[in-house]
Amino acid sequence: MEAQLKRGFIEACVLATVNTRESYGYQIVKDVPASLELTESTLYPVLKRLEQAGCITVRAAEHNGRLRKYYHITEAGKERIGEFLAAWPAVQDIYRYVEGAQS
Repeated sequence: MEAQLKRGFIEACVLATVNTRESYGYQIVKDVPASLELTESTLYPVLKRLEQAGCITVRAAEHNGRLRKYYHITEAGKERIGEFLAAWPAVQDIYRYVEGAQS
């Protein structure tokens, strides 16, 4: 999958994951679709971008003697999910166009 396209899908899936409940890095990696092949080293820059964009908030809490960061979606993050979903018909049109060129 092309890198920019994959990046958009990863951001949307991360937001969708923390939309249902707050979560932490390792759990987010496990929850997103395996087809994205998301690793923790890929995830953390995404989380940082989403935090800087105001789409998620972060809180630290102790878990088994270690600090763990928990991520929670904001209203801006929910709006970003809505924008992603609103773009889907255009993506489908492009897909159908490219698919039709293969015939």
